[in-house]
Amino acid sequence: MTKPYKISVDGKQSFDLTSEDADTLDKISYNEATAASRKKSHILYDQKSYSAEILEEDFIKRTYKVKINGNTYEVAIETPLDQLIDEMGLSLGNDSILDEIYAPMPGIILEVNVAEDDEVKQGDFLCVLEAMKMENALTAPRDGIIKSVNIAKGQTVEKGKLLIEFKEND
Repeated sequence: MTKPYKISVDGKQSFDLTSEDADTLDKISYNEATAASRKKSHILYDQKSYSAEILEEDFIKRTYKVKINGNTYEVAIETPLDQLIDEMGLSLGNDSILDEIYAPMPGIILEVNVAEDDEVKQGDFLCVLEAMKMENALTAPRDGIIKSVNIAKGQTVEKGKLLIEFKEND
């Protein structure tokens, strides 16, 4: 069985959808010959007819503004890979406003490369966490000054433990 995609509508409703579910839809797609060249579809599902149109799309963030039977919705799609990354406590994208670094998984601290009041640049190595026999270098998500270091070399940490804090951006 295929792992489902998580679909969120207007941040209020959510449901799971597998590729097999999507294959059961009776759908006709066409592009409207307008300046916007909008993507439209006619969908038959559960003996009901739906007219769907994609108004805006951000493929990278997997967010869409869609119009279905005259109503507009904000839709976000979380792929199985997105779900796995979230389950592992990791993240993708720009985290440059972070003020705290947490352990993404349980492990042992092999190195601590910073101390309180150190100035770091985005991408500088802060510490190394060994987890599942792999070394994971945690880097600075932004330029800043270290407020506190809550770990030591050789320390065992659990997922979610606060490792390093930055002083707040001014």
